[in-house]
Amino acid sequence: MGCADGSDDGRGESRRTQAGQIADAVESLVACWLTAADESRHRLPARQLLALRTVRRRPELNMTGLAEHLGVGLPTASRLCDRLEAAGLLERTVQPHNRREVQLVVTADGQRLLTDVTEQRVRRLASVFEAMTPAERTALAHGLFAFQRARVTRRGPVETDG
Repeated sequence: MGCADGSDDGRGESRRTQAGQIADAVESLVACWLTAADESRHRLPARQLLALRTVRRRPELNMTGLAEHLGVGLPTASRLCDRLEAAGLLERTVQPHNRREVQLVVTADGQRLLTDVTEQRVRRLASVFEAMTPAERTALAHGLFAFQRARVTRRGPVETDG
C-alpha cells in the first residue's frame, strides 16, 4: 500500500515521480512520432491524421461514430472530414440502405499517405532503437503494451496511433 503522499513506503519511487519521468520520455517519443508525420508529402495536423487512421481501421463508422470515437463534437468531426475530403484523402458516400447515413471511405491517396507516415515512423523509431539494447527494447514494448491494456480497461477503447 502506498502512503498518502504517493510514496511507496520506501520500496521505490513514488508513482508521481515515475509519472513525471515517463512524461519526459513520452514527450521525446511524441516529438519523434510527429516529426515523422511531418515528413510525409501531405503535412496533416495530428487530429486529421488520427481521423484518417480511425476511418481506415473502423470503416463501419459514420460521422457520428467518428466524432464519438475521437471525443469531439459532430461539427468538429465534419470539419475534419471536409478538410480530408478537400485534400483527396477521404470520401463521403451515401449508404445505399439508408440514404441519410454517410459512409466515410479512405481514398487511394489517403491509403498511400497513411502507409508513408507509418514507414517514416518505423524508420525513425528503428534509428532510436539502434541505441538501445535488446533487453531495453523488450522492456519498452512490454511497458507500452501494459499501459495500453490499463488505459483501455480503465477508460474504454482508444485510438493508439494518432
